[in-house]
Amino acid sequence: MRRSILLVTAATTALVLAALLVPLSLLARSHAADRATADATSRAHSLATGLGQALAEGSGSRSPAPAARRAAATLVTSANGPGLPLTSVILGDGSVLGSPAPVTDAVRLARYGRAFTYEPSGGGRTVLVPVQGVAGGTAVVHVALSDEQLYAGTLASSLAFAGIGAGLMLLGLLFADRLGARLVRSTRRLAAVADRLAGGDLTARAEPSGPPELRLVARQLNHLAERIHGFLTAERENAADLAHRLRTPVAALRLDAEGLRDPAEAERIAADVAALERSVDDVIRTARKPLREDGSGLPRADLAAVTRARADFWLPLAEDQGRTLECAAPAPGDGPVLVRADEAELAAAVDALIGNVFDHTPEGAGMRLTVARAADRVSGGGLLTVDDDGPGFPDGHVPARGRSGGGSTGLGLDIVRRAARESGGAVEFGGAAGGGARITASFGGVAARGPVETAAAPA
Repeated sequence: MRRSILLVTAATTALVLAALLVPLSLLARSHAADRATADATSRAHSLATGLGQALAEGSGSRSPAPAARRAAATLVTSANGPGLPLTSVILGDGSVLGSPAPVTDAVRLARYGRAFTYEPSGGGRTVLVPVQGVAGGTAVVHVALSDEQLYAGTLASSLAFAGIGAGLMLLGLLFADRLGARLVRSTRRLAAVADRLAGGDLTARAEPSGPPELRLVARQLNHLAERIHGFLTAERENAADLAHRLRTPVAALRLDAEGLRDPAEAERIAADVAALERSVDDVIRTARKPLREDGSGLPRADLAAVTRARADFWLPLAEDQGRTLECAAPAPGDGPVLVRADEAELAAAVDALIGNVFDHTPEGAGMRLTVARAADRVSGGGLLTVDDDGPGFPDGHVPARGRSGGGSTGLGLDIVRRAARESGGAVEFGGAAGGGARITASFGGVAARGPVETAAAPA
C-alpha cells in the first residue's frame, strides 16, 4: 500500500508540475527572445538615426562622400562590441560597413522603407531598419542575433524551475510517505489483533486509528471479538450445566449397582458407573475451565500412552464379545509421541474410535490400533489408525456430524474430528486391507500453530 501511494503521488505530482512548469519555461524563453529583439531593434533605430545624419552630405550623388563613409564606419564599429549583436550597414551601392552581411531579398524589401524582423533559416533573429535620404540610395541597418544572444539567461531560469519542481516533488513524496506509513501502521495493527484472536487470545482489541474507514473496521472487529467471547462462554456454560444434570441419573445407577445381589456383577457395574462419573466430571471441569485467552499454555499429551491405556480399558469388553483388540504403539522406552491435545480430550477421541467399532460391527469382529510418529511433520505429531474387520463404509459414504447410519447420534466421530483439527491435524476415512473400515486421525505436534484445514478431512 505504501509503495502504491508513493507511485500514485509521484505520477500525479509529475503531471501537475509538467503542466505548470513547462509553460512557464516556454514563457520565460519567449520573453527573453522578445526582450533581446526589442533591444536589438532599439539599437538599430539609434544607429539608423546617426547614419542618416552622417550620410546626409552629398545625398544627390551615387555614393557617399569619403568623409561621410568614414563617419558611418566609425558609428558601425562602435555599435559592434563583445557580447553585442553583429551590426552591419548595407549601403545603396551594395557595399557593407561593419560585419559582412549578404544582400538578400529581405534587405531589398527593407530598401523600400519598411523596417521589420525575421528569423533566417540558419537560426537566430535579424532586425532590418532602412536609412533613407542618404547618398547612393537607401541604406539598411542589419542587426543579427544568434540563438545564444536571443535566449540568454533562459538556462538559469529553466534550472530554477527544475529545482522548484524537484523540491515540490520531494515534498509531495514525503507527505505521501507519511500518509502511507500511517495507513500501513493502522492496517498492520488490525492484522495483528486479528491474528491474536485467531490464536485464541479473546482479550485482544483493536485501537481505532487512521482514516475513518479503518477506524470503522477496528470498531467492528472489536464488536466481533465481544460476540465470539460471549458465544463461547455461553456454549461452555450450557455444556457444563448439561453435564451437571447427568449427575442425578448417574447417582441413581450407582445406587442400583450397589443393591445387586451378585458381588462380582455389582463390582463390575459399579466400576462402569464410576468411570461414567469421572467422564461427567471431566466434562464439567473442561467446560468450567477458563479459556486460554492469551494463547499460551498449549496442551500436550502422549498419544501412544493414551492409546495403550484406552485399549486396556476396552479389552475386557472385547473379550466378552469374542473380539480381538490389538494395539501397536511405540514402547515407553522409545520416548513419548507428543501431540497438541488435552489428555482427557485425546482419551475421549480414542474412546470414540473404539466405541464406533463396537457399535457398528458385529460381535467377533476384531480391531487394530496403530500409533506412529508423524516423521514428515517438522513440528512433530502422531498418527492413530483404527482398522476393523467389519463390513466397512458403504461406497461413497463419508460419516458426517449428526448422521451415523447406525442408529446412534453420529457425534462420536465429530469428537475425533474436533480433537484432530484443534491440534493441527485431520481425519481420513477409508477401507482396511481385510475389507473393513479404516479411520486415520493425525494430530499436530506441540509446536504446531492453529487448526489446519485439509482436503482429506471431511466437513
